[in-house]
Amino acid sequence: MSMLHSILPPNYTLPPSYEVLMKHFWPGPLTMLFPRHAAVVPDIITAGQDTVAIRMPSHPVARALIAVANAPLAAPSANSSGKPSPTRAEHVYRDLGDKVDVILDGGPCGVGLESTVVDGLNADGNLRVLRPGGVTVEDLERTLREELHASGSVPRVLVHRRDYRDEAMEAAPTTPGMKYKHYSPSVPVILVHTLSSPSEPKQRQTIDSLVASLQTRYPARPIHVGLMTPDDSRLAQVLHTHESISWRLFPLGKVSEPAVIAQRLFDGFLTLDREGVDAILIEGVAEEEEGLAVMNRVRKAAGETVWVSL
Repeated sequence: MSMLHSILPPNYTLPPSYEVLMKHFWPGPLTMLFPRHAAVVPDIITAGQDTVAIRMPSHPVARALIAVANAPLAAPSANSSGKPSPTRAEHVYRDLGDKVDVILDGGPCGVGLESTVVDGLNADGNLRVLRPGGVTVEDLERTLREELHASGSVPRVLVHRRDYRDEAMEAAPTTPGMKYKHYSPSVPVILVHTLSSPSEPKQRQTIDSLVASLQTRYPARPIHVGLMTPDDSRLAQVLHTHESISWRLFPLGKVSEPAVIAQRLFDGFLTLDREGVDAILIEGVAEEEEGLAVMNRVRKAAGETVWVSL
């Protein structure tokens, strides 16, 4: 905590919500926005913004590196801008191997998605989730309610693009991952909805029409399509009956275990991309618990969205 206070403006007082969140989720996958201390944090760290995003990691290798440096570290994701975030050292090596001198391999990422980013600096005292991630919105709401109920002032937890919009912030994002197009492999990604309904019924199509559209796009050679679905989904079973396409299945885990799906998401994008598939189909999941963060990443990676009937 002393390192945190050393980089904050001397007259800044932590709001009660931040104290609660740091108590429960630090160290861990939660990033919070703080006012930038201009004399300590240079513009290059914040891209000219007047806030700085700070997190205390839980991984022992990251914590050891901070301890050895004895200073805060500016640490963007170890990937080319716009590409899926790495979750294994080999992902970093394939992307940045000739651009970095050292890769610290601490094993596969335990969470698999980037941290949740929250902004509690607004005058209304509410907590805005700029990027859902490793700490779920339900966890935030429950913790704030339990800890601050007695005070009579429990902030609301508002999710960007679900509960509110901020055009100025979207034009000049305060944190990575807020760009509309992000997390994309080099091959097209198609989001396939089987649980939700489109705004217009005519947008829903059959499995046969989805397969036909893939065959139309790649008519000159055998088609290799990556398929990322939950283990217990019927979508993979139905698509595999269409043998005109070579399917490369990357199972995501059970529908009932969204944390596992989150952990496997980027590994699936990068693995299928490396195997040279022509396109990747990924099935949408319920936007609850870690599923909210999963769908946040999938929507930004996908260049197309379709609704199908099974």
